[in-house]
This record gives sequence, C-alpha cells and structure tokens, in this order.
Amino acid sequence: MVQETKEQTELEAEIKAQAQKFLTYLNSTLPESMELEYEGFYRRGFFVSKKRYAVIEDGEIIAKGLELVRRDWAPIVKNTQEAVLMAILKEGNSDKAIKEVKKVFKRIKNGDVDNKELIIHTQITKPLDQYKQVGPHVVAAKKIEEHGVKVTRGTIVQYIIVKGKGSISQRAVPYEYSEGLEYDKDYYINNQMIPAIERIMYSFGYSKKDLQDMARGEVQQSLDAFF
Repeated sequence: MVQETKEQTELEAEIKAQAQKFLTYLNSTLPESMELEYEGFYRRGFFVSKKRYAVIEDGEIIAKGLELVRRDWAPIVKNTQEAVLMAILKEGNSDKAIKEVKKVFKRIKNGDVDNKELIIHTQITKPLDQYKQVGPHVVAAKKIEEHGVKVTRGTIVQYIIVKGKGSISQRAVPYEYSEGLEYDKDYYINNQMIPAIERIMYSFGYSKKDLQDMARGEVQQSLDAFF
C-alpha cells in the first residue's frame, strides 16, 4: 500500500493553492457570463478514452463511461471493477487487483453468487411489439407480461441470464421469477466480467485470452511487471 509522506501532503497543498490562484486570475480575464470552476485534485487516474475514465479523490472512485456507473451491467461486475480500480488507484497494489478478479471468477464458477448480484437492468424504450431485434430485455419483459403485469415504455426490466438451451436472449428471465434457476456461469464470465475487466487490465498488458486463462484457473504473471 502506498504511504503518504509529509512531502507529498505539502506538495499537494501547494498544487491546490496554485490551482486556485490560476483559476482566480483566469476568471478575471473572462467575460462576466463565463466562469471556470475547480473540479478536483486527483493523485491517480485511469483513462480508457476521453469519455471513459476513473480518478480517485479523497479515497472515492469517480468514474465516467465505465461499467461500474452503468445499470446494464450486473452488480457483481461493477463491484469487481470498482475493487480493481480501488486497488490500483488508491493503494497502488497490483497483486490485490489480480486477487479480486480471481476471487470473483471462482465464486461465479462455483455457483456461489446470489441472483441479486447478477441482475441486469435495461429500460424498455418503446412498445414491445415494435422491437425488430428481440434482445434479452424484451424477452424478459414479455415473460413479465405472461404473469399478468403490463410492461410499458419507460419500464426498467430486471433480468438474469440462466443456464439452458437457446440463445442468450431466450434465456433471459425476470429476476422476480428466477428463484431456483441456475445462472449461466459462462455468460457472466465471458460476456460480463471479462469485457469490463479487460478494459482496465489491457493497459497493464493483460489480453482477453489472459483473463480467459485466469478464469480457468491457469497461472498468470503479476501486474507488478507493468508498474
């Protein structure tokens, strides 16, 4: 874990003070209708693109465009991505980041994940009969209506992907009717976990195949090699 030194604290205070001075000066040169605001001081940041990034401020992850702030990804994925970012951005602990990912892969494979951690939220944006491509949220919505509950435009459908035959969409089941059903382990590992984690790990030299090997339990090198 990274330890804060007195010099780092003093440097941070000086940077913040200079930033405020610069902001005051710059705003004095702008038209009255314009004003720049100070957003924050971030010691570390992770940038996938200019619209996808995560920074840390006062021990809190602030993210934009990543899965952890989107509702169409399962909670277990968002929580894992946040834990990985926290290990890297707050603690500078690469080994902990890897352990977090492996721990969740193991839980999913062992069937130790509660269905509420696997819920995917998607909004219905038009009448169900107007969808040309029937995605999993539409299938789940129709199954809700089979139980006598009307689904209209604007409804947020909660569903999980269960194990079975047919396409992913056909295996979407509303969360409220999923008790006793087995979730699709491969789907949550390959279609949810790996894409979200790869977005971060790729910058440290980890490919999709590396994460697939990790999910299978094969040994991977430490991220320390990339720090």
